Amino acid sequence: MGPPFGGNLTEHAYYSIRNRILSGDLHFGASLSRRALADELQISIVPVGDALQRLENEGLVESRPRVGTRVRIPTAMAVRGHYVVREALESQAARIFVEKASPTEREEIKRLATQLDVLYSMVAPETTSRDRLFEIHEFHMRFHMRVAQCTGCQELCQAIEKNQVLVFNWLYDSSLRNQQPPPNWHSELANVLVSGDPEEADKAMRRHTGYRMDEVMQRIDSVMTSQRTRPEVFIKQRKKSGEQRS
Repeated sequence: MGPPFGGNLTEHAYYSIRNRILSGDLHFGASLSRRALADELQISIVPVGDALQRLENEGLVESRPRVGTRVRIPTAMAVRGHYVVREALESQAARIFVEKASPTEREEIKRLATQLDVLYSMVAPETTSRDRLFEIHEFHMRFHMRVAQCTGCQELCQAIEKNQVLVFNWLYDSSLRNQQPPPNWHSELANVLVSGDPEEADKAMRRHTGYRMDEVMQRIDSVMTSQRTRPEVFIKQRKKSGEQRS
């Protein structure tokens, strides 16, 4: 879920830790030991510290006095805020896509949407492996990012990518086990995007980005309630042995 590391140890640490968070391998509140991560990745502690700082700046990690660094536990307010931002950014991307996308790009979006719907149709939330869910979520992000890239606006792409990491992969789907979307959910959006009507594309994207927001917020609330009603014990780093978390 990122570019090749190219020998950059900070990049290597950043993507390795981020992917573990986004896949649900490191859950809400999981403690993040710089030393343990450095040993696991077989690098020094300095690039790990730099990677954790970058992840904190992006909202995936948080540091608290007397607690240390941990995977961020989002609040309902934060969830709603990111959904609002996503709607604003992606509806604008939809409008520009209608105006600027080439015929080839329109066909690509339709193809990606069809592939994504097929992938989701094969998901069984209780039995599909976490790794497989992560692969599908990566493809989901690729679909939405491709719409943004076809606008030709780099600044819009950067803003959408940063927000998407939290909305798509802030453990909403992989950890909270949302059900798959309705049949042809993305194909229907793609059909509107290639229709040539900016207003309809705007409305379709707003419906799309707001899907199941209330359900997600309820699940986040349940996680927060669980955190408040028991001692603040954080999940320790899981070693490569594959030890199961409780």
